[in-house]
Amino acid sequence: MRFVLAIVAFVVAAVMIVLGIAQRTILLEPAFTSLGSTVAGDTKYTVIDSSALAASPGSQTINVRGDGPIFLAYGRSDDVAAWVGTDAFATVGLSDETGELTSTITEAGVSDEPPSDATTTDAEPSVETATIVNPAGSDLWLDEYSGARSLTTTLNLPAGISVLVASDGIEPAPASIRLSWASDNSTPWAGPLFAGGALLLLAGLVLYLLALLHLRRSRRPRRNIPRGPRMPRLPRAPRPKAIKASQITTSRRGITRRVAIIPMVLVSGLALSGCSADLWPNFSTAGTVTATPTPTPQLTDSVEAAAELPPPAVTVSQLETIMSEISLLSADADVTLNAETLATRFTGPALEQRLANYKIRAVDPAVSPLVALPGAPLTLTLPQQTNSWPRVVMTVIQDENDPSIPTMAVMLKQESPRSNYQVDYLFALEQSAHVPKVAPAIVGAPAIAPDNKLLVLPPDQLAAAYADILVQGEASPSYGLFESDGDNFRIQVADLNAAKSAALPSTASIAFAAAAGSDEAVALATNDSGSIVAVSMTETETVKPVDAGATVGPAADALATKALSGITTTAKGFQNTYRDQLLFYVPTAGSSEKIVLLGFAQGLITSAELP
Repeated sequence: MRFVLAIVAFVVAAVMIVLGIAQRTILLEPAFTSLGSTVAGDTKYTVIDSSALAASPGSQTINVRGDGPIFLAYGRSDDVAAWVGTDAFATVGLSDETGELTSTITEAGVSDEPPSDATTTDAEPSVETATIVNPAGSDLWLDEYSGARSLTTTLNLPAGISVLVASDGIEPAPASIRLSWASDNSTPWAGPLFAGGALLLLAGLVLYLLALLHLRRSRRPRRNIPRGPRMPRLPRAPRPKAIKASQITTSRRGITRRVAIIPMVLVSGLALSGCSADLWPNFSTAGTVTATPTPTPQLTDSVEAAAELPPPAVTVSQLETIMSEISLLSADADVTLNAETLATRFTGPALEQRLANYKIRAVDPAVSPLVALPGAPLTLTLPQQTNSWPRVVMTVIQDENDPSIPTMAVMLKQESPRSNYQVDYLFALEQSAHVPKVAPAIVGAPAIAPDNKLLVLPPDQLAAAYADILVQGEASPSYGLFESDGDNFRIQVADLNAAKSAALPSTASIAFAAAAGSDEAVALATNDSGSIVAVSMTETETVKPVDAGATVGPAADALATKALSGITTTAKGFQNTYRDQLLFYVPTAGSSEKIVLLGFAQGLITSAELP
């Protein structure tokens, strides 16, 4: 019976071990699922659609092969389509019928680009499309990669994200594209099969040894058994000749190793297999839940209502990259006085004020440069909710560890999909300024039309009303609409004007004026239905001689005026023009609150002799 049990244990152990080995070999599922596509044609851009990226669950490994440089970037599907515009491109999608990747060509002239806002002319996008063909460095991308001949990257992209593949925008895009997804090929019952087989094998061995011992005991001679007749003694067989040690080719140690290697390999394999978590079932409460990595871009809020709104123009990570690039570029341009470089990232009144400073410093290096634009940290990010262009983003940069750096507020604008964000307005925030509550960056804020009547003052009337207060003071009809407490700019302008009037000789006169600037007002909504509005204003001071034959000139300490005008004295007089950038909080119509100045920047932009 012991032999039967031992044989059964050996057979069951062998079956269990074979099944465990089969699960890890011939029955093992592949570790990756792959789909490939070869793009036909010679299009310059290939778009990997979101449906293709979601063909299998999990992170996507993208492999692109070509004959030259390779560029890969990902962004919102609408942004990718807008960047491609009307150019010919290939689309790699997923076939619902076959489950394979498909490749289709869209000829030039057909575009899925969202329409631009009415403020953007039709000519502007066409110029951008004609001049910018290389997608590298675009502010629309959430991230980008580059390589040569072969490029592989692993991403975890959610729905609504597409990938753009190109070479350099001139040569055709790489043709070979393969997508792979890691699959779960764990074998949770292989470990128990190995362990159970080993235990049964050991039990069978014990039963076998017990059976042999019992058999040997049963064959021993018994007492009181009569002896039979004695057998005759047989002749001895010749003894074999002794073998010398030198004639032995295999040592006993080698034989022992060969005999012992089989169980050693078996035991080692079982021990190593037991160390892998993929070979054992997970009976914990969380074992049935697969941890999903956080998607690379986070574009939507968890609130269901946010999904119905237009998406924010940028994400926080995008804006951090943008501001870092702008900060480095402006720092270099400020040192080298490079106006062309600066113009690639600055526009509007922010560009005008900085270019004027460059002109002044080129003539007189003793003039101080403007405050440097820091790139981080971003303490507030308010992108516009939009699917079209132009786009606007506001951010506040504040370094709490360095109080010498003023808190800066920046308004950026992107005119078209193929242009980058440019600094439109740049302010130093008032120390007492309290920025009203705004929506989180993952939601964004709608842009307010310049002629919106639902505010205390429409954005396009704000600069003119404030300019009138600077000129007339309390006599201005708009004086009661603006908060005067904490308005340091108003105090600064009044003090400077008074100081200039006092320093002027009796032979000259000075006149001050202020008016709304020609730049468009930029407004973003706040949570209380108010708005944060950026506007520009122009201040002028005109100095003329009073007596015939008298001359006037810039003050001795007016280095900027001398550098721009190039005059020391004149009988005609001269005029200085200042450009002001003003940031206001405007409450909703019917509110008892007043309009509050949040920040400002002022700079001399022109100085010239009167005709």
